[in-house]
Amino acid sequence: MPQPSPRNKTLRVDPEERPSLGRALLPTPQHPLNALPEGILHARAETVLPLLPKSAVNLLFLDPPYNLTKKFGPETFPRQSTEDYTAWLDAWLEMLTPLLHPQASIYLCGDWRTSPSIHAAASRRFFLRNRITWEREKGRGARNNWKNNSEDIWFCTMGRQYTFNVDAVKTRRRVIAPYRDPNGAPKDWQDTGPGRYRDTHPANLWNDITIPFWSMAENTDHPTQKSEKLLARLILASSNPGDTILDPFAGSGAACVVAQKLGRHYLGIECNEDYCLAALKRLRHADTDTRIQGYHEGVFWDRNSKEPQTAAKSRRKAPHGD
Repeated sequence: MPQPSPRNKTLRVDPEERPSLGRALLPTPQHPLNALPEGILHARAETVLPLLPKSAVNLLFLDPPYNLTKKFGPETFPRQSTEDYTAWLDAWLEMLTPLLHPQASIYLCGDWRTSPSIHAAASRRFFLRNRITWEREKGRGARNNWKNNSEDIWFCTMGRQYTFNVDAVKTRRRVIAPYRDPNGAPKDWQDTGPGRYRDTHPANLWNDITIPFWSMAENTDHPTQKSEKLLARLILASSNPGDTILDPFAGSGAACVVAQKLGRHYLGIECNEDYCLAALKRLRHADTDTRIQGYHEGVFWDRNSKEPQTAAKSRRKAPHGD
């Protein structure tokens, strides 16, 4: 195996780390549980979901395989007809719905092919609130079609009452036209010296998410890893400290890692042991480093923006945007 570049920060589990990390995996439940465990569970989710306590989950993050042929370690998810994929997704939602608190929120990931299936399956059980579209800045080019560089996240709730902390997910954007009041004061923006910014309410179109890649410490070998910044926005908006997050397709653990960093409880279920161990290694790092790239000072920053120098001096650990 070739040696990575010295600047490559991709997280990998070394052979000597595997025994220690493996001991940190949750034991596979054999009987119904009275309380939801916290940690990473190496199991097929369909075998353990029926054993989890009812109404215990405040936020469900669901990032299943999209409806395309894709390898996840040694396993391959095959592309299906739209009807079969809808039925497959509906079966998962049938297992998951009893675990959700009456005021729980659900975020369901997909792409343009799976959106019809998500709408059909989710609308049978939940209130559909919105569809977030976020830009993947690294899409493959296409000669005979439009380049596909966006994905969707459907926002649903169990009921009419639910958590949405709008002030926790504001975006700090650079002001292009800095209007001023007649007295010269900034109008709806901040003059910080190093830059002019406006804190805006979140929209359902996100173009500030950076896909994890080799120069980011959060990057792993998982083929469809989600950004910690993306997860932070969802978790801060739709849960409170102490709430419980469930991710039944945990992958390399982004949702669990961000939940820990933000003071939430979590359970991640993943059938691939290598991804489980990567998630546990990330969680160990999160014990001492709670930074989330692109989120600091209580706001989300535009991609490639810099935090003001005054803030950087007072918070040495703060990340410098995406």
